Amino acid sequence: MELRDATVAVTGATGFLGRYIVDALLDRGARVVGVVRNPDRVPELAARGVELRRADLAERDALARGFAGAAAVVSNAALFSLKNQRWDEHQRANVVGTENVFRAIADAGVRRVVHVSSVAVYRRSGEAKTEDAEQLGPDTRRTFTNTYPISKALSEQLAWRLAAELGLELTTVRPCAIYGAHDPNFTAIFARLVGFPLTVIPTVMRLPMVYAGDVADGIARALENPVAVGRAYNLTGEDETFWSFAQAWREAGGRTAWLTLPLPVPYAERFDHSRATRELGWRNRPFVDALLDTFTREAQTPSRSR
Repeated sequence: MELRDATVAVTGATGFLGRYIVDALLDRGARVVGVVRNPDRVPELAARGVELRRADLAERDALARGFAGAAAVVSNAALFSLKNQRWDEHQRANVVGTENVFRAIADAGVRRVVHVSSVAVYRRSGEAKTEDAEQLGPDTRRTFTNTYPISKALSEQLAWRLAAELGLELTTVRPCAIYGAHDPNFTAIFARLVGFPLTVIPTVMRLPMVYAGDVADGIARALENPVAVGRAYNLTGEDETFWSFAQAWREAGGRTAWLTLPLPVPYAERFDHSRATRELGWRNRPFVDALLDTFTREAQTPSRSR
């Protein structure tokens, strides 16, 4: 679809990734409607012309009113917290919330939707996982550490079933560890870690970290490209080490520890994002470039909206 002058509704528009999605759509000339629980959270969005409509993931009727008039919806709102591992809250937000969003999309007469999933949906394996890799399911034994992954797997699987039932044109995107400005999780924790006078950084650990701006660009590309309908895309970082991220953090001007000790951690997760590269023309930007943009955004963001 042509995004210039098109109306796109975004759930979770005031959140971490949501603000990057809004930027990517505005940069392409779209009219953006943020369907959010608290429209007052980020007042500068309204100042930039984003229409904010109030709706909670539990409110199907309010969601449908929020989506009214949109040509497409980005289903982005979800519960992700490194501290909160309560299954009932994840199920309510990520699974039940997805059903409410998709039925509200159909109620509003919208057909095109991009659903933000996660590579957390995959079962562990030693191979670089493609979009067809085996996923977690309702039979997966729940532990303290897999509450979010199971809820996202069930959420995406439900999204595909509802899309088929309701006649929706669905794309799902699966990012890995996202970093960037406004991030209350990974980026904030890393900043605290390197803020100590003495710290320890894993050296050989590999986690395909991806910049939020690049994830948002992939979402916009999926909306623009008809080939994306009915497809899933891994939007993940390159096969880089955590140590290289720390080095880029320093090079980009981030605050670092006076002394950093290397700690060998033999852990690796690998994902194949060649489908997004091939079909959407999607690319990752280097760590240093992304972190320079992150620090600039943080400096420009009023503290009240963080």
